Amino acid sequence: MRQAEQIEATSSAEDTGRSAAGLTRRRAALAGGLVLGVGVLVLMAMASVALGARSMPLSAVLDAFLAPDGSSDHTVIRELRVPRTLLGIGVGTSLGLAGALMQSLTRNPLADPGLLGINEGAALGVTLALAVFGLSDPAVYVWFAFAGAAAASVVVYSLGSAGRSGAGPVRLALAGIAVGMVFTAACSAILRMDPQTFDRMRFWLAGSLAGQTADTMVRLAPFMIAGLVLGLLLGRPLNMLSLGDDAGKSLGVAVTRTRVLTAVAVTLLCGAATAAAGPLWFVGLAVPHAVRALVGHDQRWVLPYSALVAPVLLLGADVVGRLVARPGEVQVGIMCAVIGAPIFILMARRRRLAAL
Repeated sequence: MRQAEQIEATSSAEDTGRSAAGLTRRRAALAGGLVLGVGVLVLMAMASVALGARSMPLSAVLDAFLAPDGSSDHTVIRELRVPRTLLGIGVGTSLGLAGALMQSLTRNPLADPGLLGINEGAALGVTLALAVFGLSDPAVYVWFAFAGAAAASVVVYSLGSAGRSGAGPVRLALAGIAVGMVFTAACSAILRMDPQTFDRMRFWLAGSLAGQTADTMVRLAPFMIAGLVLGLLLGRPLNMLSLGDDAGKSLGVAVTRTRVLTAVAVTLLCGAATAAAGPLWFVGLAVPHAVRALVGHDQRWVLPYSALVAPVLLLGADVVGRLVARPGEVQVGIMCAVIGAPIFILMARRRRLAAL
């Protein structure tokens, strides 16, 4: 009997050791995937700087930083393409992380940052800046877009949290859809009454990284960084909330505080990104699905992977849009849908999309 117990104990210890070793290998593989993703992002950023209406060799790109001579090529690289690439990285990271946070918060796999009306609030803010205040400088009206996004988030959470049941996922989603419709109607009414504002808004509404300066990125970077840090810190409590509110409370999660912080992070990320590049709808929806298919449902990995994969997609779409319509370009908002939609449809047909 004692020998049998020893054999059983030894077998149990071996199983535990194998399980721990397997978990360690998985974590190492996921960490290695993040490093690989950083490398892919660097390569995509280099392609974004080198390719465009006029393609330039990488040697010219390096010379523009190491030995600038004031030539037209170096000026284009330093003043146009580098700020555009950095903006694409910031916008992509913000939208990817915001989408993953939204889908986790609402436990809705079809959720994206627009579900809380944030995109519509930012669009209304820009419309008011152009039509009412006559502001045409992107570095100025981005603040109106951010204010509109923040206002939309506050209104949606106030409506969704009214009553005894609190701010549940379904209530937040319904409130967001309703508020977004109201903001969209107001924006459409203003644009119809002011054709000049509509002409200036058309390019922004299509979603584009063009036309923004380094000053825009500098002004928006603090909001993006704050939203990024806050969002990445929410992985553990969101994991617990995925089990349900009651289970989350029993595990020590402050449910209301977690939802508020997640909404703040989404507002910072999506508001700043929308202000800079316009409403880009597809990135925040599709990227978290692809990431969950790769790494599983652990938000501690889903969130950083989403923040890394999204700018790769956005920069790739921007580069393709510049190459297919030389010397003009196709806006990145259009290219994201053209490139990403077939991939998303293929994912949906080949395997059931991950539920939350």
